[in-house]
Amino acid sequence: MTRRAFLTLLGGAAAAWPLAARAQQASLPVVGFLSAGTPDAAAGELAAFHQGLREAGYVEGRNVTIDYRWSGQQHDLMLALTADLVRRKVSVIHASGGTAVAKAAKAATTSIPVVFLTGGDPVKLGLVGSLNRPGENVTGVTFFSNVLAAKRLALLRDLVPGATTITVLMNPTNANADLELDEMQTGASTLGLQLQLLRAASEREIDAAFATMAQAPPSAIFIAADAYFTTRRDQIVAHITRLRSPAIYPRQEYVAAGGLISYATQVLEGYRLSGTYVARILKGEKPGDLPVQQPTKIELAINLKTARAIGLDVPDRLLALADEVIE
Repeated sequence: MTRRAFLTLLGGAAAAWPLAARAQQASLPVVGFLSAGTPDAAAGELAAFHQGLREAGYVEGRNVTIDYRWSGQQHDLMLALTADLVRRKVSVIHASGGTAVAKAAKAATTSIPVVFLTGGDPVKLGLVGSLNRPGENVTGVTFFSNVLAAKRLALLRDLVPGATTITVLMNPTNANADLELDEMQTGASTLGLQLQLLRAASEREIDAAFATMAQAPPSAIFIAADAYFTTRRDQIVAHITRLRSPAIYPRQEYVAAGGLISYATQVLEGYRLSGTYVARILKGEKPGDLPVQQPTKIELAINLKTARAIGLDVPDRLLALADEVIE
């Protein structure tokens, strides 16, 4: 079917839609859901967001409309997608999938409320004036992923006590990259470790980084927190599996995909919290009066199957601390 035929069919379907139903739909508040990901990759996060809305009494199609905008990691589309939501005068913009999305939404409007999710410090990133009183039209949820970098480094050292150099894979285009690197360097200095930094911002660059590692397989690998890396987790875990190197990851999804260990805040809880904030704003609260939230639960996940495959003995102390152990 041609694009013109498709649009004609779509227009015909809209014309055939019952007038009363269209009028009801038009009267509902509209949430602009802006994401750097894709619907399939973000299915779990989307479900958690809807859960937060439901807890506050909002159900899509019943008393709220959600207008989705997915960039599919094509960052050059983000400004256009954000501008389109502003033109449509949505009631709230929910910005997820990385700090760049939050910054795009904040830059696009000073009047439409924005609820963001970010892995970094939203004050240092310029998203809000303070955590307790964000001010203006922006609030949201932070995972403070960069703050956990030093703890992840310490866990990796406990897992591989003989390692003196840690190879770090980082996305240089991530707005939190410098903050996380500072945390890592401070932690490495305290632990007496050296960092070998490799940068990648695309599928091809990830392959190139691991080709470099393959020349001399690292004794331990640290995957930096990054929304794009999360979408490429199968690719990253597959490379590390071939290297047979111990690695620590910034999200539990990596461990479910076969990665060794992760230490991270509950991402799904963050999306649930952001859903409740969108609902509160729809009910009339001002975003500037809503403190930036943070999921309180930090989880340690360990994949023992992966550990056995690379011949690594996980210390009993770490197993006792783990919230999830995959056998």
